[in-house]
Amino acid sequence: MNDPMSNIRPLGSAEINDFGPAHVHTVTIDLEPGSAGSPPHRHSGPVFGYLLEGELIFELEGEPERVVRAGEAFWEPGGDVIHYQAANNLTDARTVFLAVMVCAPGKEMLTYVTDEELSERAHLRHPRPA
Repeated sequence: MNDPMSNIRPLGSAEINDFGPAHVHTVTIDLEPGSAGSPPHRHSGPVFGYLLEGELIFELEGEPERVVRAGEAFWEPGGDVIHYQAANNLTDARTVFLAVMVCAPGKEMLTYVTDEELSERAHLRHPRPA
């Protein structure tokens, strides 16, 4: 299996203290055709994204999955919310998006969720499409 972090290209980052300490990462993420993207994970702070090309299947805990298309933006609150999917919806083209992640100091950009936690929180996931 390829390293899910290998498709992330950092564009810049900054420490900010105006709103409390935070570390901001700006990256592009390039998903090959049909890529499932990163496994379920969470971020320590909010994430703001913009689709540069392609289509992204986007799913957060408690919300139905949806398709975000090139030219559209998305966001997630971070914290305790599980980010289930950020997958390429296209089988014949890549999907590329820009993400700005506001992280707690000393925390990783994302942390993966264990199978045990996914099972414990299954009741919080929106019903899956048929």
